Amino acid sequence: MESKPELIKPELIELLRNTESVLFLTGAGVSAESGIPTFRDADGIWNKMKPEELANFDAFMKNPDLVWEWYQYRRQIIRESGPNKAHYAIAEFQKYFPDVSVVTQNIDNLHRRAGSETVFELHGNIERSYCIKCHAYYNSPNFTFYDKAPKCLCGGLIRPDVVWFGESLPESEFNQAEKAAQRCGVIFIAGTASVVYPAAQIPFIARRFGACLVEINIGETEISYLADYCLYGRAGDIIPAVLEEVKRVRTAL
Repeated sequence: MESKPELIKPELIELLRNTESVLFLTGAGVSAESGIPTFRDADGIWNKMKPEELANFDAFMKNPDLVWEWYQYRRQIIRESGPNKAHYAIAEFQKYFPDVSVVTQNIDNLHRRAGSETVFELHGNIERSYCIKCHAYYNSPNFTFYDKAPKCLCGGLIRPDVVWFGESLPESEFNQAEKAAQRCGVIFIAGTASVVYPAAQIPFIARRFGACLVEINIGETEISYLADYCLYGRAGDIIPAVLEEVKRVRTAL
């Protein structure tokens, strides 16, 4: 396949001038620019264990303290990081379009911290937890100093509100993500190769309903063949550059 140029083409700018609904599908590549590694890249004792050995319900029930400690380690990394230029630029799109949604495979809550209001978290949110017995929800930062899995007032164990291996995506979040894909005029696919299903269905749904697909990645991926435009580079560079063009053409409307 011949690579497409990194240029933000006039045709894309014209589409952004005229559309009313924009969707961002984001993955680990966007958060990596904030210094957040995927759990497969974690240092120290964690790289001696496979993610599947920790991120599943059976592992939690067998050794809840170990799994909780791992998630506390990951929360600490996220707390010490913050949204990057891509997150803030995505949030700023809300000033120029009446309908901006974010569908993310990331669990770090950085889109909301950057100011995005409509965020569908397909794999959950590491800053939330819930009781496996009564399903009461908790704010995970409340457990900052816990080195063992906490328990609910009902006596049930409290687990991170994230999707583990073998679990289904939250139905409500995915349904709303599907609706956003169906109505968007332009979808930006940033920092993900879109190979993990069912999240990878979102670009295909958007395409089926007539959206323009714009891929933003550091190089060609499995989704590149489907994209109308491929903008190769860091999301923290590309998305703010697109935003500047949006400001230019939409403030004149």
